[in-house]
Amino acid sequence: MNLDRAVFAFAGVMVLISLALGYYVSPYWFLLTAFVGLNLFQTAFTGFCPAAIVFKMLGVKPGCTFK
Repeated sequence: MNLDRAVFAFAGVMVLISLALGYYVSPYWFLLTAFVGLNLFQTAFTGFCPAAIVFKMLGVKPGCTFK
């Protein structure tokens, strides 16, 4: 798995977890869904992604988008 796929998989998992927590625990968890969405949106324009930096430090090999 390269860095691009790891970031997208992590974002998808975070969205699904926050939706489940928002439904079963508290609606405030939907704020996490909004945060992930806003982060993906700003990454599309700036190229800066904190999750990509963390995954790169963990040794995930680079992809086409995040290097």
